[in-house]
Amino acid sequence: MTASRMARDARSTHVTGHSGGSSFGFTVGARLPGRHGRTGVMRTPHGSVRTPAFIPVGTKATVKAVLPEAMREIGAQALLANAYHLYLQPGPDIVAAGGGLAAFMNWHGPTFTDSGGFQVMSLGVGFKKVIAMEVTPDDRATAAGKERLAHVDEDGVTFKSHLDGARHRFTPEISMGIQHQLGADVMFAFDELTTLMNTRSYQEESLARTHRWASRCLAEHRRLTRERGDRPYQALFGVVQGAQYEDLRRTACRGLESLKDEGGNGFDGYGIGGALEKHNLGAIVGWCCDELPDDKPRHLLGISEPEDLFAAIENGADTFDCVQPSRVARSGSIYTRGGRFNVSNARYKADFTPLDPDCDCYTCANYTRAYLRHLFKAKEMLAATLCTIHNERFTLRLVDAIRDAIDAGVYDDVKSDILGRWTAGNRTRFP
Repeated sequence: MTASRMARDARSTHVTGHSGGSSFGFTVGARLPGRHGRTGVMRTPHGSVRTPAFIPVGTKATVKAVLPEAMREIGAQALLANAYHLYLQPGPDIVAAGGGLAAFMNWHGPTFTDSGGFQVMSLGVGFKKVIAMEVTPDDRATAAGKERLAHVDEDGVTFKSHLDGARHRFTPEISMGIQHQLGADVMFAFDELTTLMNTRSYQEESLARTHRWASRCLAEHRRLTRERGDRPYQALFGVVQGAQYEDLRRTACRGLESLKDEGGNGFDGYGIGGALEKHNLGAIVGWCCDELPDDKPRHLLGISEPEDLFAAIENGADTFDCVQPSRVARSGSIYTRGGRFNVSNARYKADFTPLDPDCDCYTCANYTRAYLRHLFKAKEMLAATLCTIHNERFTLRLVDAIRDAIDAGVYDDVKSDILGRWTAGNRTRFP
């Protein structure tokens, strides 16, 4: 980080959003010396979020198998739902009639909604966001056994519903309309998420299209904000694409920062999206945070592994979301300070210890590995509930510890201790 940039950062530590009753803002707190990492507070109409913060995913307005009250008890500050899925079922009009996303799901705290752009990739070609393998670029490729369910053009995306095969259309304006109806505190601009299978030329073409879509999202967002002036302000984050290419990432960031609506207002924050190779995650976040304004929050879409959280935070990510802790919990995969293990394995049949003796969650205080293994073998629904509570608490508590370490000036010591134990445990279990 250059001296001039550090001086600018020291001055730019507060944003209050737009005039006219906006109740969204972000304040920077402590910083990691020589790095982009920092603590802060994001203020929304439904409450504040202390950052860095992990945002659990409730795709369809629920974290699968867990009550909203339980999510609050384990320390979740906000939840993220997906506009695409809620558009298909039950419909944004129903959510709006129910008082908006927070009231509809009985989560009376901050909420985020993903734009649906992720489905352009996940439904379109079937590849995952993070790829840790060598790939040969091919713009026509799809994942093995997957049908292409989404087709992109200049105006938007045509989707084939994964529920009933019906065709639907998303454009930047439609995505903004849906998200305004859903009423989340933080929304994301509609973007095209490319894959590592795409060629460099397609990445460039897609990046330019995503920029044009971002401009349209910003304009439609401001129009809807004026039209719905009696409702709490919803913040809009622009989304940075560019895959693993440094020049494209930096170009995308500069382009998004330059966009302004007719009132001179830009994005309230920024999402860092796109497919990437796991070992490049920290570098990509760092490139983006070199370019993005320091006084606005940065959200990294789709990460939750401990090593990824440290890489993201120290390189400047303020918030991040992922379905992984709850998804793997439903198959018995458990996060602990000493690495991951699967509680359904035979070795835990008569193990009457908690999942993690260092954990303070409800599951670890009341249930044993033997009981949880029994629930999985008996195919009892309670297994998913109890293990999800544990994994989400593990992830939330980890990020809390990282935030506290930055505030206390002991980040590097905490990182070394936590990742040392995590890596050693995984090496023992998965040599």
